Amino acid sequence: MPEPILISIAAALAGKAATGLYDLVRKKFSGDKEALAELEAATERPEDEQYIEAVAQRLDRAENDDAEFKTELRAEWEKIRVTQQAGDGSVNNQVSGDVGTLIQARDVHGDINL
Repeated sequence: MPEPILISIAAALAGKAATGLYDLVRKKFSGDKEALAELEAATERPEDEQYIEAVAQRLDRAENDDAEFKTELRAEWEKIRVTQQAGDGSVNNQVSGDVGTLIQARDVHGDINL
């Protein structure tokens, strides 16, 4: 079973939340058609835990086989990982990647029209 951090990284990859991270993993998987197919499947269906788990397992194997990749992967993850905390009555949002139209708001009374 992959470490929880690898599940988080796989979920970020599936959502293409971090281009640098995605590019690093895609490059690592470039010689393995099955690994690339699993990565692509995860990006097409980021809500499907089956694909996230498959990518996490691939990452686990890649880290075990290549210590340099493990170091690079973890370093890239640390660059994008953000710990957020919000107190009572506050709002804290993080947006990454191409999200299209975005509205951030705390209290909305009435409609929002775009």
